[in-house]
Amino acid sequence: MGVSTWQIVVILLVVLLLFGGKKIPELASGLGKGIKNFKDALKEGEEGADIKATEKTEKIENQTTSTNSTETTKEQEKNA
Repeated sequence: MGVSTWQIVVILLVVLLLFGGKKIPELASGLGKGIKNFKDALKEGEEGADIKATEKTEKIENQTTSTNSTETTKEQEKNA
């Protein structure tokens, strides 16, 4: 049930007749640029996710540090 060689040849000939010899390289170039932009966007998204995760971790650490210093200050006030 797979696609045979003759079916692929016929499809390629139909595409050539529909778009012409000049238009096919332009379409392939546009497709290549689109794929490149998509991959770049994925990389930027991953980097953005890494940055957000780092920011969240730093925020949690800062909150924990400020909570600990507040508790220490309260203990010092009680002891004084």
